[in-house]
Amino acid sequence: MASAALKVAVTGLSRCSPLIRLRAHSMTASLHQSVPGSLWKLGRLNHIAIAVPDIERATALYRDVLGATVSDKVPLPEHGVYTVFVELGNTKLELLHPLGEKSPIAGFLQKNKSGGMHHICIEVDDINAAIADLKAKNIRTLSAEPRIGAHGKPVMFLHPKDCDGVLVELEAA
Repeated sequence: MASAALKVAVTGLSRCSPLIRLRAHSMTASLHQSVPGSLWKLGRLNHIAIAVPDIERATALYRDVLGATVSDKVPLPEHGVYTVFVELGNTKLELLHPLGEKSPIAGFLQKNKSGGMHHICIEVDDINAAIADLKAKNIRTLSAEPRIGAHGKPVMFLHPKDCDGVLVELEAA
């Protein structure tokens, strides 16, 4: 309905100033931008993961020095990590420490001795639709299929070279 009204208004714009024509074009473009382009949506930031060389020391920093609520240390052998979650008001931090010799975090810590930000995790409302859509857009994933993550939900990691240098984890909401 609004689009038809704009079309009528735009046809009469040929007699208007260039500025008015530009504004009308801008209004039309913004209407088209609001139409959803896919069947899935990004949700909230679930957590920021930090690789740490000493998980007990890092846990103590957030719990004892900064006063945050922290989880117990949980081994995730299928991912090759120990995790501790730090609860924040609007999101969480995930402290990661290597578990086993083939841990991806061990390699990260070899390059970054003091540790550092490893990845961000964003929730999606339909992880399978998100993966299919992103693969169609040539965004590489680090595994062929989603795996179960630390929260017991399916997750998929996106290649950092396709995401402006950031390792992005998508998690089913």
